[in-house]
Formats: sequence, C-alpha cells, structure tokens
Amino acid sequence: MTNKIIPVIMAGGKGTRLWPLSRASAPKQFIQFVGDRTLFQATLSRVSNPELYEPAIVITNGDFRFLAAEQARELGVALSAILLEPVARNTAPAVAAAAAFVADRFEDGAILQVLASDHEIVSDAGYYDAIRTARDTAASGKLVTFGIAPTEPATGYGYIEVGAKLKTGACAVKRFVEKPALAEAEKMLAAGDYVWNSGIFMFQAGQVLDELRNFAPQVAEAAVAAVRKAEGDLDFVRLDAATFSASPDISVDYALMEKTANAAVVPSSFTWSDMGSWDAVWKLGARDDAGNVISGNASIMNTKNSLIMSRHGHLAVQGLDGVAVIASEDAVYVGRLDESQNVGLLVKQLAGAKATASLTESHPTAYRPWGGYTSILNGDRFQVKRLFVTPGKKLSLQKHHHRAEHWICVKGTAEVTIGDQIKTLRENESVYIPQGEVHRLANPGKIMLEMIEVQTGSYLGEDDIIRIVDEFGRG
Repeated sequence: MTNKIIPVIMAGGKGTRLWPLSRASAPKQFIQFVGDRTLFQATLSRVSNPELYEPAIVITNGDFRFLAAEQARELGVALSAILLEPVARNTAPAVAAAAAFVADRFEDGAILQVLASDHEIVSDAGYYDAIRTARDTAASGKLVTFGIAPTEPATGYGYIEVGAKLKTGACAVKRFVEKPALAEAEKMLAAGDYVWNSGIFMFQAGQVLDELRNFAPQVAEAAVAAVRKAEGDLDFVRLDAATFSASPDISVDYALMEKTANAAVVPSSFTWSDMGSWDAVWKLGARDDAGNVISGNASIMNTKNSLIMSRHGHLAVQGLDGVAVIASEDAVYVGRLDESQNVGLLVKQLAGAKATASLTESHPTAYRPWGGYTSILNGDRFQVKRLFVTPGKKLSLQKHHHRAEHWICVKGTAEVTIGDQIKTLRENESVYIPQGEVHRLANPGKIMLEMIEVQTGSYLGEDDIIRIVDEFGRG
C-alpha cells in the first residue's frame, strides 16, 4: 500500500479545436502553445512531487506511445506505466482500466488522481491545498471532482451546483449541469453556488470500480478483463483489445459521477483552462499593451486583442481586432476569437472534402520513437524532408523498393549503414542510398542529429518500407 497519490494522466485524445496546429496525428496535449513545455509535459510536472505523488500512469493509444515516453524522458520524469488503449472508448473505460491496474499493483485503497493531459493550470499554493483536501475527502470514501470558481458566464463548460460543506473541507454535489446557454450561464454565475466542472477527479481505486460495477457494469467488466489480459510491449502495457472494445463508449461523468450518491466537489480558485479554443489560448498568453498575444514570426499594425501565431512563415497582420491568425507549416486559420469554439465545425467540413482531409489528419512534422521528420517540399518523383534523430537512437534497418535517398548532415554526427558498410557523416557531408539497398541511420552523438533527406523515385509513400531489424518492435 502507498500513502501517496497515484496520478493517472489521460493523453489519448485527438482533439482538433486548436487546428491547424493540433491534428489527429499530433494533438494539442503534445504541442507547445504557451511557455517552453507542451501541455502534457506541464501536466507531468504538476504531479512529480515525490512527497505527494507516486510516478504517474499515462493512458494513451498506440499512435502516441513513443511521443508520450519521449516527452517524459525530456523532463527526466519517471513513469509507473504507459497503458495503451486499443480503441477510443471515452473516459469511463480509461478510468476503470487505470483503477484496475492500480488495484492490482498497489491495493484497493490506493488513491488515484485522474487528470487530462491538455489542461493549463497554475499550480500555486491554492492548487495544492485543493489537492490535499481532495485526497482527504477521497480517503473518507467520496468520489471527488474539482470545481473551478467561474470568472465569466462560459457556455463551453459543464457546471456543478455546490451543496453542503463536508468535514474535510470539500462539499457535497447537488447536481451536474450540462453546458448551458448563455442566459442560464449568467444566472448560475450570479447565483454564486455553481462551479465549472474541471474534469479532474480523485478516488480510491477499489471504490470507483465497485461503484462502476453498480452503475456501469459493462464498463467495469471490460476494463478489469482488459487489464487482466494485458500484455507488455517494450516499456508499454497493451490492454487486451477484444475485452476493452466491448466496453460502452461513455464518459465517467455520465457513467458514474451524475449517478452516485457519494460525489463530492472541492471548490477551487486556481487558474484553470481546458485549452479548448484559440480564445482560451489568448486569455492565458502574455498580452502586449494592445492586448495582442504574438508567437513566432509576425509583424502587426493597428491590431488589438488578437492572437497571432506562426510556426513557419512570417505573418503580417493589419487593422484587425479580436481575431486569431494561426499559421502552421501547411495551413492558416483566420477567425474571430469569440467564435473560436466552433473551429471543430470547420475541421469537420475540411475532413469531409477529399482535397483537404489530409490537413485534419496528418501534420508536416511527424514524430517517431527515434525522433521524427518534417516534410519540406513535395514534387513529381521527389520529396525533401528534415530528419531529426535523438541522441543514442537509430532508425530501423530497412530498404525501399521504389525510391533512392540522398542524406546530407547539417547538424551533429551520423552513423550510416549501407549494405555491409558503416560510415560516419559529419556536418556538410552527404551520402547516397541506392534504390533497394539495405540501410540505417543512427545518432551516436550527444546532440540532436539533423539531416536533410532527398527522396527520388516512382513512389514515395511512407508504406514503401521493409523493416529488417527494428528496436521498437515495428513490422
């Protein structure tokens, strides 16, 4: 048994409300928006105090497993485990699987803190006071959620009506309220006894499983079986696909928190945002005297109260008020900040058109367990990429049927295998990989290796790859 809190970070979402920076293959939790860390890394940092917490458990999917592991490594943060969901089934099955895993590894009385990986929180003294209150309340047998003191009549959040105060300092939950219309949100704000539902929870592992068995038995049964039949895969734990997939697709709020008589809420005043829109990013950013938040290469004139972000080219913005202008490597979004909650509708439109569907799925920068690459230029029978390889990592030993490759080292030192020969490339040196030749790229150095790769051939798709040896277990 541990007396410490066990953090459970849910990091499998593929949200697109922060498009074009966030895509299905590169979601917002793994992207830097404000500060020098991603939202996932900021979440990890908040639960890394060894006096209060055990190492975190991360729940994500197979597509993001190496990204989560690498971002934890960059921080020097150890993890208890990375659980891999075989399919997306919302938060209730994820919570149930984490509780079953914790109950097996520790015991039923171990306390979990379940939190999203894509929220922005100011973890001041008030935040940790709320954490300790929630821990004591969970230890007393309650299922605890955190309620944020509302600062405006927001319509994008659910609300909780706060009931009588408990001995621990938390309060009973009177009721949960769905995302309201503006008029209702204004009434709740004026009433003063409502808080925003933050989606952060704390409870004992065994108790939440028992309550799920009562209110959502299919969820509990599927999760427990998926953990019991889980298999190890390198540093990851793969939940059993057949049993986990049998779970209903339902949130923990609907499945449990709105039904149980044991729900409690800790009213809190710490700064919190679910980072669900560009308007939320603007509110949390460092604004200049005109109310603008600017990130990346940009020049502005006669512009105020706006969010200007560029990840590639130089943006020049003139004569606008209250807008978001967001430029990724391959797309630009322009819209009013007060309408940015509706970006998801625009993304659905893009996803439904063949010409633009790829802009919602893939990102020019793709991350791999060894580092990643950015697509720079595509043409007829050629493609140019920037490869970046983490120190000590190497790509699979592989070959291609339809393309040749030219590699130029621009930073660091490369170890290149071509056939039965091994060469060392230093900055400004290059090598040619003939079509069909077995090859491998590795970084033996201490700094990030950067290469320019020029592909030429009749077919340049990512599926033209035959892996012969791969240390990451990919076929």
